[in-house]
Amino acid sequence: MINIFSNSRQYAGKTAIISEGKSYSYSDLHQSAEQFAYTLLADESDLQESRVAFMVQPGFDYVRVQWGIWQAGGIVVPLCLSYPIPSLRYTIENSGANILVVSPEFEDLMNDLASELGCRFIVLGKNEGGKAQDLPEIDDSRGAMILYTSGTTNLPKGVVSTHANLNAQISALIEAWKWTSADSTVCVLPLHHVHGVVNVVSCSLWAGASCEFMPNFSEKGIFDLVTEARINVFMAVPTIYFKLINYWETQTAGVQGELTNALANLRLMISGSAALPVSVMERWQTISTHLLLERYGMTEIGMALSNPYDGPRVAGHVGYPLPGVSVRLSEEGEIQVKGANVFKEYWQKPEATAESFTEDGWFQTGDIAALDELGGYRILGRNSVDIIKSGGYKISALEIEEVLRQYPGIKDCSVVGLPNDEWGELVAAAIVTQGLVDEKALNTWMREQMPAYKTPRKYLVVSELPRNAMGKVTKKDVVNLIQ
Repeated sequence: MINIFSNSRQYAGKTAIISEGKSYSYSDLHQSAEQFAYTLLADESDLQESRVAFMVQPGFDYVRVQWGIWQAGGIVVPLCLSYPIPSLRYTIENSGANILVVSPEFEDLMNDLASELGCRFIVLGKNEGGKAQDLPEIDDSRGAMILYTSGTTNLPKGVVSTHANLNAQISALIEAWKWTSADSTVCVLPLHHVHGVVNVVSCSLWAGASCEFMPNFSEKGIFDLVTEARINVFMAVPTIYFKLINYWETQTAGVQGELTNALANLRLMISGSAALPVSVMERWQTISTHLLLERYGMTEIGMALSNPYDGPRVAGHVGYPLPGVSVRLSEEGEIQVKGANVFKEYWQKPEATAESFTEDGWFQTGDIAALDELGGYRILGRNSVDIIKSGGYKISALEIEEVLRQYPGIKDCSVVGLPNDEWGELVAAAIVTQGLVDEKALNTWMREQMPAYKTPRKYLVVSELPRNAMGKVTKKDVVNLIQ
């Protein structure tokens, strides 16, 4: 059963989506999704887990296409709107999608590729249409979605989640974050990642809340939504909070006060998808009165850990297991997860799937953590990129980054390990500065803050850090910059 459909039907007349200045009710959404399911099915009775790739602008069309694919029995494969053609080709080919759906603005870009790959090509508003028919019964053990990993070490892998996985992920967040039909939120996140498609869009629609879409992020646009009391729940990545802080600081004292008062009225503000610098968290608390709720998750598991909705939230810590999720640390400190939220498999990669689980069935996240004094989890870093092995020490890059950000003149930074014959890896840092920073003085100060073996041996000043679509720093690119 696809629970998001059955749960949301009770809110038929309520606003589900606000997109491009228009409001759509839940009834509108259900009817449009069913109509699109008819288009997909054509003369078939069930897509039988056929993969349907779609390149659709965030908004009402995105959701009706996604829901229509599910109702027709297909697996959704959302495409990144900013990817170049070779990356799009890889995703479509690898997933074996035989149907490609696009917004009209992507028709020219994707037409030749669809023809080359032999995909049925559907352009929204152009060649839709199908006769009404009985829609298939969808068992929750069926595949529902394939999202692709970032592919920082090799080609991206397709992460297959079933409807049961999504039901577990969404229902856990509904309970933990106390979603209700009285809520309203805005989606500013890419919809080929779990953060946007599950945490924001699916949770809000499951709960009967309203979800507004802002495909082109605007600091003023977000603050307008807040001051007009059009949202009470906000989720974003650290980069967005950094931009909102900068915008707030450019305003007059009177406007700052108005914005702060409006922010205080929000019910919940969450940060995720990348480590939240403590400095950003503290500054945002001063500006908004909110101590951001940090959580931890990844494509393969949805969300696994969260700071509490009610109760103490600790800066730099990601909290406790969500309802229905079991978490443990291996001897090496790796986070391992088990539960109905955990994905089914890597698409057509049985060996990679098997290797990602322990013999007793726990998914190995590759992230290193430690337990805090309250029994919650503190992320130390990704074992492949954030744990630097130098001179026999295991060093957390995230810890060093937090210290660097406290230095006057440093706006942002990324710490990496550079291959070195003598030390194994040398600690190095790319820094974004505001004005001139004296490297010698910085190095002296760093050695006063932490042990010498943790201090960077090399610095590189850059105008900005390389990031992926979710705003997460791509450390492989940082290494290439510094070397």
